[in-house]
Amino acid sequence: MSRIFAERKEADKAQIEEGDTFLPRFDDKGLIPAIVTDADTGAVLMFAWMNAEALEKTLSDGLATFYSRSRGKLWRKGESSGETLKLVEARTDCDQDVIWLKVTPQGRGAACHTGRKSCFYRRIVRNAEGAATLEPVEAERLFDPKDVYGG
Repeated sequence: MSRIFAERKEADKAQIEEGDTFLPRFDDKGLIPAIVTDADTGAVLMFAWMNAEALEKTLSDGLATFYSRSRGKLWRKGESSGETLKLVEARTDCDQDVIWLKVTPQGRGAACHTGRKSCFYRRIVRNAEGAATLEPVEAERLFDPKDVYGG
């Protein structure tokens, strides 16, 4: 299948860092990390992995698609919950080994499978004894996962 982005083979550093050809660098498992933020607020919503097919689908139809390492298959964000992520802009970093998706959440606005707006709903703090613990922040649920996914 012909891709909308080039296959990275013998590209030189200048071509990767300064050129206008999209040459994503996938790891040895064929994956590239994707950071997802809200296009309006800039809030980090989630992190996921993409393979070439997921990246192709996302860029082609404008709905965020990822690769599930645990399930070993593609998954369209929101395929079960209806909480899809509409692509506004896609960027890559200087050496093209990370993808940044700016999206508009659809549905109730929950990007996390726990029913929250963001997967990053806990901050790491140190307690009085100096141990790292988790503290909820912006942790309100927008839906109950049991109602959406069962269980």
